Amino acid sequence: MKLIRLVIFAMVAGGITILRGQDAAQSTVDLHAKGNQENPSAATPAISPALPELSQLDEIFKQTSLGKTADEYRMRVEWRKLQNQVANDRSVVAAKKAAASARTDLEKRKRLGDYYKIYYERMQALAGSPEMKAALDGFKAGHLAMLVQPRVRPTPSPASSATPPPSATPTGSPIEPVEPPLPSSR
Repeated sequence: MKLIRLVIFAMVAGGITILRGQDAAQSTVDLHAKGNQENPSAATPAISPALPELSQLDEIFKQTSLGKTADEYRMRVEWRKLQNQVANDRSVVAAKKAAASARTDLEKRKRLGDYYKIYYERMQALAGSPEMKAALDGFKAGHLAMLVQPRVRPTPSPASSATPPPSATPTGSPIEPVEPPLPSSR
């Protein structure tokens, strides 16, 4: 019951605010008057300051810093424009497809490294400001650093072992070598 009263009260209050917004203008206001027709030069100030052109204002605001947040926003907008321009480049698309079709993790990391190098080279070629080029270098370094696996133990190369592994068959034999059996746990 209280809920119904609350809903009705809200509807009435909402209707009143809408009706208040529709009040007519005061009768003393003449909307069709064109101002003072006798002396139009009196409406404008006699001494107007020299205002720069719109293109000059744009250049002034591009050169000066508007604050850290505005600079970051401007950098992000430029970065997104570069991303959109490079996204459909043939070599970038081919490198991305090659990375996606990799069969092993190591192969995928190598192909992703190639992809990031191509991607950021294209973006740096299109970048105009040195700040953007520096930011792209940072992004590239960050992406390439994600591909490194410092905690994975490298596999030893065959040349690094001092003794060759034992072979069950002599060299040049047509018989396949057999792995020795594992020791039993008895």
